[in-house]
Amino acid sequence: MILTNIIALKDNYIWILYDKNNSCIIVDPGVSNIVIKEIIKKKWNPKAILLTHNHIDHTGGVENILKKYPKIIVFGPEETKNSHVHQIIKGGDKIRLLENNIDIIFTPGHTLGHVAYYLKPYLFCGDTLFSAGCGKVFENNYAKMYNSIQLIKLFPNNTVLCCSHEYTLSNLIFSMHFLPKDKNIKDYYKKIHKKIFLKKNIFPFLLNKEKKINIFLRTNEFFLKKSMGFKKDKDSFEVFCYLRKIKDIFGAKRD
Repeated sequence: MILTNIIALKDNYIWILYDKNNSCIIVDPGVSNIVIKEIIKKKWNPKAILLTHNHIDHTGGVENILKKYPKIIVFGPEETKNSHVHQIIKGGDKIRLLENNIDIIFTPGHTLGHVAYYLKPYLFCGDTLFSAGCGKVFENNYAKMYNSIQLIKLFPNNTVLCCSHEYTLSNLIFSMHFLPKDKNIKDYYKKIHKKIFLKKNIFPFLLNKEKKINIFLRTNEFFLKKSMGFKKDKDSFEVFCYLRKIKDIFGAKRD
């Protein structure tokens, strides 16, 4: 399986997996025009659409893609049932596409029904986790979001995180506000800044690297707690809540 992405709506990632036969799977198509254009250009044969949650910037392209390719099967959690979904899936389910098994992982927090899709080594994690950050928490679901992030943290270190937004630089700026001397974060910021300046794709995002530069995966660390004025026995969940609430008003990109 070969993975590629399309940038849409300025900072959305639309992911596409395709095989040697040019059959493909589309993940979270927030728009349709550039997806259809890319399908035609690459001569892909789209078989399925996977939806992580029911926000328009993830589902907005489904209808028109289906008009062009009516044989596509659309998979999504219960909350996406009105987004032209053919098959409702839930955490713990398995689906088989392009001769590969895909595990459905329940990752609520950003929305109540949010799911992720795992096709080793790729984890399509939607708006749960971003490079150097995490998604906004709606409806006060901080405990659910925290648990979802802790679940992702347990995946193999070589897991490739396929997040749905490109907020890496702004997330790193937020991180450096708390850990200005952290070498891993500073070095990664320089690397990403250079790649963006040179208009290079900054993907892939490896879980092993994220554990070093993503402070939402480091909420149990003493140095982070100390930088925030907390004692070393401060609960990791409380640290997460504090960080996420500060992030909401920090002035970084919408997430």
